[in-house]
Amino acid sequence: TRRAILQRLARGETTVNELAEPFDTSLPAISKHLRVLESAGLIRRRTVGRHRVCTISTATMDGAANWIEQTKQFWNEQLDSLAEYLKREMENENEPRIND
Repeated sequence: TRRAILQRLARGETTVNELAEPFDTSLPAISKHLRVLESAGLIRRRTVGRHRVCTISTATMDGAANWIEQTKQFWNEQLDSLAEYLKREMENENEPRIND
């Protein structure tokens, strides 16, 4: 539900009622999800007249994306290193030995 809310907000700001429409859940349940997203800094809510409008917080999302990319790069390097090590080990096992 939270990912779907973020995907919807990525297209632009919208009201809480509009966010709740596609879900088969109560408005209070959607508000709970929004509070979690807001406390995580992923969205902002403001009042416009009688409506609560939600907006995605791109700065927080950019920070998360940067962290994910750095972590991805780190693990790709680690896995590449492991693959090279395993390849060398396999090659060493297949080499003929003098004492055999």
